[in-house]
Amino acid sequence: QVRLVESGGGLVQVGGSLRLSCAASGRTFSGYGIGWFRQAPGKEREFVGAISWTGTTSYADSVKGRFTISGSSAKNTVYLQMNSLKPEDTAVYSCAATVSGLESTSSRAYDYWGQGTQVTVSS
Repeated sequence: QVRLVESGGGLVQVGGSLRLSCAASGRTFSGYGIGWFRQAPGKEREFVGAISWTGTTSYADSVKGRFTISGSSAKNTVYLQMNSLKPEDTAVYSCAATVSGLESTSSRAYDYWGQGTQVTVSS
């Protein structure tokens, strides 16, 4: 079983940047696909982006060109670099792992979840 811990959230102004981290403990990310999801107050959880075990990435249209997912096998960590942030990016961001190893866009494909980190973009 893999335990996921997110960090890096906070308050940022419109147009600013943040880098979220998703660190694994209990076992390595080896063979797992990692996804990022977000949930704003009163809204359903939505897909942000994902990276497969082989490095293939997928992004939601709303973040393409602004967000980038990368991974460090040495640090057993996956990152979500968020640039040009907008107020509508405000949400709790969670990472998740899927044993399929794929860059799945559906939350139902994921087996393990972190607790989330708050991102607030002020205008």
